[in-house]
Amino acid sequence: MKNESHFLPYSPPVYSEREAADRGELFSELMEQRRSVRFFDSRPVPQEMIERAVRTASSAPSGAHRQPWRFVCISEPETKRSIRIAAEKEEQKNYGGRMPPEWLQALQPIGTTWEKPYLETVPWIVVVFAEMHGHASDGSKQKNYYVRESVGIACGLFIAALHNMGLSTLTHTPSPMNFLTAILGRPNHERPYILFPVGYAADDCTVPNLRRKPLSEVAVFNPVVHSKPSGIGSK
Repeated sequence: MKNESHFLPYSPPVYSEREAADRGELFSELMEQRRSVRFFDSRPVPQEMIERAVRTASSAPSGAHRQPWRFVCISEPETKRSIRIAAEKEEQKNYGGRMPPEWLQALQPIGTTWEKPYLETVPWIVVVFAEMHGHASDGSKQKNYYVRESVGIACGLFIAALHNMGLSTLTHTPSPMNFLTAILGRPNHERPYILFPVGYAADDCTVPNLRRKPLSEVAVFNPVVHSKPSGIGSK
């Protein structure tokens, strides 16, 4: 039996079918405009906007409500430079032989290289760390559940929140990413998960002209399941 003191009444808004469809269409159109950006303006972004995006991200569901994420937000130029130097060092190795030819070929339409100048141009770098475990009130280790899944959902909401405010970003995952733990002085129970450069797109920004898959290629509705008669095909 659930402990009633742990639960609160919840009455989310209910819209008419028409209004719900219109709201869904407006949001879909907004997110359809989202692109990964590699050319940023150095124009300042108020910290308040980053805070709002992080608060939105933290509304994500998580395993056992452990909220196993930590958003480390950097605007200090020297730290951003240190991150760029370390990231480019790893990326040079990746593009210089660590990544297999198939991966490099897949990246060609996007036009990426080991150089990451935007890591210094942007007003903010936000590094998301996954907390592999937490700590109970007595200081003992507290297990977190579905960590990567939970953090991934939070990152998706973070991206949507940034785009909703007119900000641009890029999901940057230099591999390996241990240098971020060292530069940012994070504890051992946190693992770098993803790096977001955050700012306004440059006036002369360009993005790859890539095709997004249509609904028919990403969704299946009411699939017909053909079950095998008992004993056929079994061993």
